[in-house]
Amino acid sequence: MNKTNVDDILIEMISPKVKEIEERFSRGEGLTNDDINTLLLKSQYNHINHLDQRLDEVTASVQGLEEKFVGLEGKFVGLEGKFVGLEGKFVALEGKFDLLRTDLEGKFELLKSDIQTTIQTALNKNMLQLVTIMGMFVIASKLIDKF
Repeated sequence: MNKTNVDDILIEMISPKVKEIEERFSRGEGLTNDDINTLLLKSQYNHINHLDQRLDEVTASVQGLEEKFVGLEGKFVGLEGKFVGLEGKFVALEGKFDLLRTDLEGKFELLKSDIQTTIQTALNKNMLQLVTIMGMFVIASKLIDKF
């Protein structure tokens, strides 16, 4: 409890009077209105001191909570940093997928071109064979007609 000079002075001022009142009361003497007011004043000072102690405890508790929130805020900032790092990794991964897609599209185009070339070559070969066989039939039929 932190007492101010004014608190100390006021309590010191009424302490002798309070002792005197306590002694008279213990001997069975009655209390005057001034005596009762002095005792009430001491009671109020005690109550104020008790409230000051509780206020100090609450203030310390609030400061502790503020420190915990600052620590928690730091953890959230760290977590945010990790998410930013993950975002960069996702961007890099996205770039790799784009490269893979481009590479696969290129290979697909080459494969498609190779298949088209193979089909065209096979068609050309079959057409040549067909024309050759038809020419032979025509020649053979002409020879058969001459004999």
